Amino acid sequence: MNRTLGLLFRSMRPKQWTKNLILFAALIFSQHFLYPLPLFKTIAAFFIFCVISGCVYIINDLFDLKQDKIHPIKCTRPLASGALTPSAAIVATIVLLFLSIVSAVMLTNLTFVFIVLLYFILQIAYSIVLKHIVILDVFSIAAGFVLRAIAGAEVIEVPFSTWLLFCTILLSLFLALSKRRHELILLEDDAIHHRKILFEYSPYLLDQMISVVTASTVITYTLYTVSEETVSKFGTDRLKYTIPFVLYGIFRYLYLIHQKNEGGSPERVMLNDLPLLVCILLYGITVGLILYY
Repeated sequence: MNRTLGLLFRSMRPKQWTKNLILFAALIFSQHFLYPLPLFKTIAAFFIFCVISGCVYIINDLFDLKQDKIHPIKCTRPLASGALTPSAAIVATIVLLFLSIVSAVMLTNLTFVFIVLLYFILQIAYSIVLKHIVILDVFSIAAGFVLRAIAGAEVIEVPFSTWLLFCTILLSLFLALSKRRHELILLEDDAIHHRKILFEYSPYLLDQMISVVTASTVITYTLYTVSEETVSKFGTDRLKYTIPFVLYGIFRYLYLIHQKNEGGSPERVMLNDLPLLVCILLYGITVGLILYY
């Protein structure tokens, strides 16, 4: 029993749960971080999305079982290796999904529940159809991040900033395209056998897309920090001092992609690369000082 639970937990990819931290963006930038109730609701929403996304990973592994068995890295996953049976994974997924939806209904308004359901449907659609359609596959990944960010605003019932929407879309596209590039380089000639959509891409095409998204991300965030709306909302233009952290973080990530062949797992890169981790922490501290002190 304990072994099965451990395998299920591993199949839910706990390291991937760092992606759900974007739920805290609305809490921080709405200046509600120090209020107990909004903080509690955001933490609860974070765990709901962790369980939902974990269930999606299990479902995705069930769909990709044959391909994962011959993948150089994914073959070690519990389902692909045969350590976890599909029947146990299906039962656990149904139970966890039910508990997550009930928790979402009890937590806050129906809009948040709708976003949770929409996120789940999008992820299933991605696993079945969207990941096989060129360009739409990376947009689907980006949409998942956007829905998380919107959910973070809805759970504490604050307006969702248009700037947050733009920045989330561009940054998530940057990460999704980087992931595709890493897969293409890692698998080389066998790429099409593991993920057919990779046949539609090339390193040059992905580099061009990444360049466009990178420039757009930096410009959009810069405009956000100095916009009249932002200055009026926070009563200061000092957010512009966080721009160097954003630039360094993106440049460091590009360095890891091109020089170290990283980027296949954004959460692993962010947690294991010390310079990037320090940059993110300094960015968070600087934003906190500007907005709250």
